Amino acid sequence: MSAIFTRLLAVVRRIPRGRVASYGQVATVAGLRNYARHVGYALHGLPAGTPLPWHRVVNARGAISLRGFDGAAETQLLRLSAEGVEFDARGQVDLERFGWRPRGSGGRAAPGGKRRAPAPRRGRLDSASRLG
Repeated sequence: MSAIFTRLLAVVRRIPRGRVASYGQVATVAGLRNYARHVGYALHGLPAGTPLPWHRVVNARGAISLRGFDGAAETQLLRLSAEGVEFDARGQVDLERFGWRPRGSGGRAAPGGKRRAPAPRRGRLDSASRLG
């Protein structure tokens, strides 16, 4: 297994029960921004019966990207539902509600894999705002 796949799968292993992450988010947390497609390749290569929580990875819209011909999409849906993850009528997960927000990744990764800007500090005024 390549070093890149090892890094990506280590992030997938961290996604907690009842939460999902996008392919892009997994890549970003692994320090491999723009490697979302590699996440799919790494997951596709997993052996059957793997304990890795591959089913917790969805696309940037919160939908299952797997094709239904081998039953993997249904398996993913059933596993996520069993963990309490809900899908809307379009088959999408509300990423604001069920998206994983890892700690210790140098900032909070948004559900779609994009980093959020840090929250503004409160209680301190800079010199420009005091001149008023």
